[in-house]
Amino acid sequence: MSDSSFPDRNRLDMTPPAQLQAIETATRTLGFGMASVPQTGALLRSLAAAKPACRILELGTGTGIATCWLLDGLDDDGRLVTVEIDPVVQQVAKIDLGYDARISFVEQDAVSFMQHAPRSAFDLIFADALPGKFSELDDALSLLANGGVYIVDDLLPQDSWPDGHAEKVPVFIDNMMARGDLVVEYWEWSSGILLARKSGG
Repeated sequence: MSDSSFPDRNRLDMTPPAQLQAIETATRTLGFGMASVPQTGALLRSLAAAKPACRILELGTGTGIATCWLLDGLDDDGRLVTVEIDPVVQQVAKIDLGYDARISFVEQDAVSFMQHAPRSAFDLIFADALPGKFSELDDALSLLANGGVYIVDDLLPQDSWPDGHAEKVPVFIDNMMARGDLVVEYWEWSSGILLARKSGG
């Protein structure tokens, strides 16, 4: 499904998390230009809030903008594991979010993390790195519990895309739509969102 009007922005709580402004300021200072946009953040927060004691995996912390939204949706029993290979950008997130006992920061290549993580361990996976999205997709999905949700953004054209990225997007979307183990929706909304629910559970 492709629908630029859904999810309806007017039905999402766009109130920014308390730590977001500080993270955005540090992100601009660092010159990091790959952060999730507010609409995506609000959707991530809603998804995190939808399941009590939600277990979340974020592949690609970046500076922690999406991380901040995810954490804002978690209840007290929820847990968020966020993985990033670049310690410089992840340090921004650690400074503003590291006080929270619900979050675990992992400085590691996402491929290595996925290969060693327990199967079916997460209720929600936000794949915001190339591994787990355009490569090692099966590894990422193996970490998703039955009934769990897998989500990616940045599927609409952007000036910041590196060479070769544009060709990967339609292949990824087509492959996801063809899977029999997932219920998949693609929305030309925000930066381009694909959401998949793992069958079962």
